[in-house]
Amino acid sequence: MPEADKLLRLKLDLGTEQRQVFAGIKSAYDPASLVGRLTVMVANLAPRKMRFGMSEGMVLAASDERGGPFLLAPDAGAQPGMRVK
Repeated sequence: MPEADKLLRLKLDLGTEQRQVFAGIKSAYDPASLVGRLTVMVANLAPRKMRFGMSEGMVLAASDERGGPFLLAPDAGAQPGMRVK
């Protein structure tokens, strides 16, 4: 999203459906580096209308005063749609 300062528009595969999520990770990630990458998302949030469209979830990332955001990712073997327990 060239017009957004902080947001990237992500299309996430939940196994049975795809969702659009806007994430404030533009400063840390090149969009091309995220293609095919697994991450952890919160899918049970109400959709939220944003300036650029509807966000249908939230990706989880870690950050603090030392840096970030760092996307959380499952170990090898995880598949799209698996639930976090």
